[in-house]
Amino acid sequence: MNVITVIGARPQFIKAAPVARALKEAGVREFLLHTGQHYESAMSQVFFDELGIAAPHWHLGCGGGSHGAMTGAMLAGIERILIDHSPDVVLVYGDTNSTLAGALAAAKLHIPVAHVEAGLRSFNKTMPEELNRICTDHISTWLFCPSDLAAGHLADEGVKSGIFVVGDVMEDGLRTTLKRVAREPERLARLGILGSGYALMTLHRAENTDDSERLASILRGISISGHEVVFPMHPRTRAALDRTGLALPPNVKSIPPVGYLDMAALIGGCQYILTDSGGLQKEAFWAGKPCLTLRDETEWNETVTTGWNTLVGASSERIATGSHNISAPTIAPQVNGVQGASQRIAELLLRSEC
Repeated sequence: MNVITVIGARPQFIKAAPVARALKEAGVREFLLHTGQHYESAMSQVFFDELGIAAPHWHLGCGGGSHGAMTGAMLAGIERILIDHSPDVVLVYGDTNSTLAGALAAAKLHIPVAHVEAGLRSFNKTMPEELNRICTDHISTWLFCPSDLAAGHLADEGVKSGIFVVGDVMEDGLRTTLKRVAREPERLARLGILGSGYALMTLHRAENTDDSERLASILRGISISGHEVVFPMHPRTRAALDRTGLALPPNVKSIPPVGYLDMAALIGGCQYILTDSGGLQKEAFWAGKPCLTLRDETEWNETVTTGWNTLVGASSERIATGSHNISAPTIAPQVNGVQGASQRIAELLLRSEC
């Protein structure tokens, strides 16, 4: 079996690493196609180096630009490669423009699509990621769901076949990595972090960075909280601050984007997490760190119902109150209980008849 895996953004590199190992062990030939959606070294190459991912076979260089321009360029580039190489399967991850472009290019060429993280829904169609999820799910052959809840969303939408609850490919990798970085305290020292008790923040989604009122409200809430906040700043957020003239509060320590190992060290050492990232909500959950999500909804509803995650949106008051009242719930952090997701994906693909 020949598989072309389409990736382009930081979370996809993290998810692709354990699956790539499982595919290799199962005898599947995998070829990586990097769209270039995340193109800065700190957002891309460092993850390949740290996670032991092989160099991509193709790099399209499609980073930057509007959603339409980016997705269109990806679609054209991916289509050319698929026509030339005719893989048995195209494998996509998550909910980015790279995900949609890979799935759509394959489906139009009648190449089966496998979607990892299928069935997630925030039920907010103003989010580009939600539209990418829905469209990708409805043209995929294999729908690899992280939980029963995600599978239920697909059933509610009338999807009848190809649904597999495999667990989450990020979980095993994160747990192993947290143990590793716990033995490397020098990582935090190199980042200028000399103590615990800080909050870790990421902030990059367009709904927050492109709306100056939301961005100002979030920063105001963080300022009111008074907690020390460590903030690896995404290029999009840096550009938004430059554009709007907004400044980070004095209690926020900005650092450059970090690789996977340094981010795991930051997660392990923090008191709680503030984020608008889908992936970091999960990582907070598995690491046993309370999370305040800077969005009005989430695709990871299990983290909310168990009490580990609180949706605070862009409300200054909710952000400050949530920070002041932060505490870890008594329910152990576990979403689905399914381990070995990467191996299950490889096994299920091999059982098929392409």
